[in-house]
Amino acid sequence: MTETRIRRATAADAGTLAALAERTFRDTFAAVNTPEDMAAHAAASYGVDKQRAEIESEHIRTLVADAEDSAVAYAQLRHGHRPDCVSVDEAVELWRFYIDRDWIGHGLAQRLMEAVFAEASSMDARGLWLGVWEHNPRAIAFYRKCGFVEVGAHAFQLGADAQTDLIMQRALST
Repeated sequence: MTETRIRRATAADAGTLAALAERTFRDTFAAVNTPEDMAAHAAASYGVDKQRAEIESEHIRTLVADAEDSAVAYAQLRHGHRPDCVSVDEAVELWRFYIDRDWIGHGLAQRLMEAVFAEASSMDARGLWLGVWEHNPRAIAFYRKCGFVEVGAHAFQLGADAQTDLIMQRALST
């Protein structure tokens, strides 16, 4: 595979990120959710203006992996709410973590996760937490491999469907 570069997103990436975010979300979940729920979630989450606002937010950091001038993966970290079950103080949420399907299995996910750890540390985080759909065993296994452990669960609204996300956390090295 072509060499990739991981970097912080800029406002100029909003259109590319909106397309990548929607495509990777649909690739991951469309087969097991209704078209109506997928459309509602995409409309609420992945517009260009929404992505620009997230990139420019002081509470969100967005990392993008590029290959041949094309975005092929991204991760977003978010300051703010921390569920009670997360025991690591100063934990930042790994809010989104997606790899283009053509890049799955080529080591990019591990490289992006290492960049996430470094970015979280630069935010003075002492840990990370995330929500992952309980019916996504591949992602759960990857997060466990990266040192995350399950500590609880919360609801995730996908359109009209209330789903359950497992909450996982991991301390960061200091």
